[in-house]
Amino acid sequence: MVVKLFKWFALSILWWGTAFTTVPGQHEPASTQFASKASYHPFYVSVTEISQNLKERTLEISCKIFAEDFETTLTKDYKTPVDFTGAKSKAVLDKIIPDYVNRHLNIVVDGKPVTLTYVGFEKEKESAFCYFQAEGVGACKKLDVMNSLLQDFNDGQINIVHVVVNGKRQSTKLDFPARQASFTF
Repeated sequence: MVVKLFKWFALSILWWGTAFTTVPGQHEPASTQFASKASYHPFYVSVTEISQNLKERTLEISCKIFAEDFETTLTKDYKTPVDFTGAKSKAVLDKIIPDYVNRHLNIVVDGKPVTLTYVGFEKEKESAFCYFQAEGVGACKKLDVMNSLLQDFNDGQINIVHVVVNGKRQSTKLDFPARQASFTF
């Protein structure tokens, strides 16, 4: 009980301590200059899950990203406003999500790059889930990942990568500016 209370207290101090760091009249930190639409939150995290489906000979990839941060980044990069909750934006998002993710997420299996095919997206609460698949992937001994998702949004971005191959799960955390991770099975 004391440990939980301490963690809650420490997180609340972290949040309150960083929520008011900009002095009126001064410039905002570089990491938040164009994030006017996004609400402030103290952590910038994405989670990418890569799972091997040996029977189908595929990799199934899901990326969980804070929706408002992702909207802000896509709006800035593609110079068009997007909204994960609006039906009007769906067609636009179905075009720009795969372009953005393919520029910021690359997977190499046993020395050979794989092509990520966009499956779709959905929004759940404050998160956007983007789904991809890579076909023709058999047994895997080594998987290399380059993940720079939303590192162009915030230099405090953390990208967590989980990989499941042959039922074995490995994970890593990529703190900006780190973008590369290797997994051996």
